[in-house]
Amino acid sequence: MGLLDPSQKEVLRFAVNCRILTLVLQALFNLIIPDHHADAFSPPRLAPSGSVDQLVEGLLGGLSRWDAEHFLFIAEHGYLYEHNFAFFPGFPLALRMGTELLRPLQGLLSQRSCLLVSVALLNLLFSVLAAVALHDLGCLVLHCPRQALCAALLFCLSPANVFLAAGYSEALFAFLTFSAMGQLERGRCWASGLLFALAAGVRSNGLVSLGFLLHSQCRGFCSSLAVLSPWKQLLKLMASACLSVLIVSLPFALFQYGAYIQFCSPGSAPSIPEPLLQLAADKGYRLAGENAPPWCSWDLPLIYNYIQDVYWNVGLLRYYELRQVPNFLLATPVTVLVVWATWTYVTTHPWLCLTLGLQRTKDRENLEKPHRGFLSRKVFVYLVHAAALLVFGGSHAFFGLFHSCHVLVSSSPASGARTAAEVCGRRASEGS
Repeated sequence: MGLLDPSQKEVLRFAVNCRILTLVLQALFNLIIPDHHADAFSPPRLAPSGSVDQLVEGLLGGLSRWDAEHFLFIAEHGYLYEHNFAFFPGFPLALRMGTELLRPLQGLLSQRSCLLVSVALLNLLFSVLAAVALHDLGCLVLHCPRQALCAALLFCLSPANVFLAAGYSEALFAFLTFSAMGQLERGRCWASGLLFALAAGVRSNGLVSLGFLLHSQCRGFCSSLAVLSPWKQLLKLMASACLSVLIVSLPFALFQYGAYIQFCSPGSAPSIPEPLLQLAADKGYRLAGENAPPWCSWDLPLIYNYIQDVYWNVGLLRYYELRQVPNFLLATPVTVLVVWATWTYVTTHPWLCLTLGLQRTKDRENLEKPHRGFLSRKVFVYLVHAAALLVFGGSHAFFGLFHSCHVLVSSSPASGARTAAEVCGRRASEGS
């Protein structure tokens, strides 16, 4: 599909307008609404700020809240604190490259201001490209240009649009993932694998995208059994599957290995400015060169699992608490939509779902009419992906909410109030 395609031009124009409007609204509300003073990660500013820096902060400071502070900190200082390793390096590297392009302005702007400008420009670019890539993917999968156009436009209008503009990695991740899916639909497995690997270097859940590659390879294996040697095809499938796992998992493995070298291997500690050392002392952040953390002695020393467990309290029956009920309500529309979509698709294509989208009998193939749009056969793997994420997140939410209610109800009135305060304040010092 060429860039001059009218529907693609419409998506491009609409996405740019939405992103510009988002930046204007965040600047407006950042000026007129005071910030919520949460005990979140807020490192000190090492360089003095001039009048131009204050202007940039006023216009774009709304893009740097919450987790965005971590990405900006990593882009400026690197991975100094242990909990920084919860955030993968793809987006900070992109920000560093963006600041290099703004080098002529570094005499006028501080490093942080350059990073804020990079956040605004790069996420505008990545989110627009993600919308275009989603439209292209929709045309390939749905075979219905109208539905593909609607999906891309709704993506631009999503309430999660704010995360595509802020200093988060979602925009870059979405662009890489949608592009990888589009390449896979065109049969370009190597290009798709490379893009999926880059996405896994941006966010940890990029590893889940490995399922698309494996399903495509299994589908090719099943379709070739009738004409080629099954043993030869089986060996080819095993080799390609192992190679796919290696390629997509490599960024995650290298990132974990770098953390192990930094915190678990003896060596000289990096030079850290005094204000950042003081922040670590005040907040209890672990630095390299101190006593080896507990995860270093694990059979599989993964810092990511340790950080999610200790710093963010992520785990079955723990992260989702009674105070998260408003978030559960916010997720209800999407939950209902995915459940309805899954039921509709399964009842329409029972044999396709039973065979995992890999094959179907000749009789049923002759009886079934080809579907377009959402009921297309190609939608199967994407629906499985959505349903699996819903089941995974929903199981954590349900059991976590049940556990919190059980703790509060089973406590005595006096201890119940204390327990509720502990539940609502747990990990507040980590601010995320």
